[in-house]
Amino acid sequence: MAFYDKPAEMSAFNAKFEAQKIAFAPVAFQVARCLLKFGILKAVDEADKEGVSLATLTQQLDTSEYGISVLLDMGLSMGLVWQQEDNFILDKVGYFLLNDDMALKNLDFTHHVCYQGLFDLDKAIETGKPEGLKVFGDWQTIYPGLSQLPEEAKRSWFEFDHYYSDHAFPEVLALLFEHNPKHILDVGGNTGKWSLACTKHDADINVTIMDLPGQLNVALANAKAAGVEDRVHGHETDLLDESRTFFDGADTVWMSQFLDCFSKSEILSILKRAADVMTADSRLYILETYWDRQPYEAGAYCVNATSIYFTAMANGNSRMYHSKDMMRLIQEAGLYVDQDTDDLGLGHTLLACKKK
Repeated sequence: MAFYDKPAEMSAFNAKFEAQKIAFAPVAFQVARCLLKFGILKAVDEADKEGVSLATLTQQLDTSEYGISVLLDMGLSMGLVWQQEDNFILDKVGYFLLNDDMALKNLDFTHHVCYQGLFDLDKAIETGKPEGLKVFGDWQTIYPGLSQLPEEAKRSWFEFDHYYSDHAFPEVLALLFEHNPKHILDVGGNTGKWSLACTKHDADINVTIMDLPGQLNVALANAKAAGVEDRVHGHETDLLDESRTFFDGADTVWMSQFLDCFSKSEILSILKRAADVMTADSRLYILETYWDRQPYEAGAYCVNATSIYFTAMANGNSRMYHSKDMMRLIQEAGLYVDQDTDDLGLGHTLLACKKK
């Protein structure tokens, strides 16, 4: 990947403009959100090629002329719309903000989960703790509190998480089941979505979900609702407690978008404990989005931005990693990568590991 190995080709004049965009970035973000929330971009999109006037928008929408005009004026500066005489017309960036699933999930997650807490990003950098998390509750990390988040924040968190992981499921299921697993240990299974996908893919597979009590209760309830409670089991643990051993009895260990929730030292501890319950025939699968493995710069941008969520909101010490960092930790834990597959789903990489 060569996105960041040379300086941007840009005039000083344009670079100065980009600096102003950064200075007002929170303003632009909230303007974009309000243009969506109040249906303004949608109304502009639904107008004919001649566009739509402020007067017509004021008649159509339950928002004041002042509110619509001040938002659209900033929308012009952001390149979301353009103006022909008195009419507003949707531009390409506005089109994708309105219609692109990834942009909408990212925006929703940033607003409901991250926005208020990012005010304390500087404190999180100084302390190594998720200082922004206090806007939601008094937890050391976000994970014990996921089931207790405000409804909009909880919905946005899980939709964001599942959006990125679910796109990889079909390809990843095929790769994993090439090796005929009998019992999968789903580490950090959250709502159990992956475990349920496994039971649907293979009628004989057994899955044990290993997670915190709150998430485990939700996952097992979902398994019961799906009628597979006889094949989906629970193993309660706190992986930050290094004295807690892994469930022993699975031939396959699965970690999807999981290790990015931990610091390097914590990842090493987790991988060593996984290796302790593995045999020569066992396999450990790690599915992650590494910023250096993204096929497009937009992907690297999203992945690096997500790291800041971990810093301010999630735990204060984890991130979306460079793949070389993960490779070093895998080796140090007594494992090696047997199979390395890029470009799964939305820029995911699947590492299949075995014991040395």
